[in-house]
Amino acid sequence: MADGYDRFDNEGSGGGSFVMGLLTGTVLGAGLGMLFAPKAGSELRNQLSEQAGNLANTASEGVRRAQESAGEWADRGRDMYDKAKDAVSRGSEEAQRYVREATGGSQPSSSSPSSSAAYGSPSSSPSGSPSSRRS
Repeated sequence: MADGYDRFDNEGSGGGSFVMGLLTGTVLGAGLGMLFAPKAGSELRNQLSEQAGNLANTASEGVRRAQESAGEWADRGRDMYDKAKDAVSRGSEEAQRYVREATGGSQPSSSSPSSSAAYGSPSSSPSGSPSSRRS
């Protein structure tokens, strides 16, 4: 790799340029073959017109399928986004509730002892040591 070229750098393209080149070569070869074939002009024009119509139909069918596929992927993406958004929202709410409960029980006891016992606060234990606070 003295020149810095890595043949695996272009693997992400999926070979699309090769396929496009192959298709282009096929179409050009077929067109040139028909142009140089010994046929009458009207037959050749009719055949070229028919081939062009077939190619147009094939292309429009491919576009239609690609649009349907893209729509399906967009719908899947929206669904995944909504699920992730809901999961993050639930997680955030749960974390906030946990923080409220944790900070509500560990504040200095300015309230009555029965209120801290209602939350199950570990700070209501007489020793107050860290080992006795773990649940």
